[in-house]
Amino acid sequence: MEITINQQQHSIPDDYSVSELLTFLMPGTEAGIAVAINHNIISRSEWQSHKLHADDNVMLIKATQGG
Repeated sequence: MEITINQQQHSIPDDYSVSELLTFLMPGTEAGIAVAINHNIISRSEWQSHKLHADDNVMLIKATQGG
């Protein structure tokens, strides 16, 4: 199925959860990540159960340090 991640089109398997998407895209880097789908923030406690749907607009934000 097709979804948009940070304004870029991606094909992912059907029935993917947010957690599975993050494991695929950024293995081992779930700390410091925020996820919004269709302008709604998805809490970390929902990542395993929240399933993605065709045409979802996903925004992944990674915290960075700076000074």
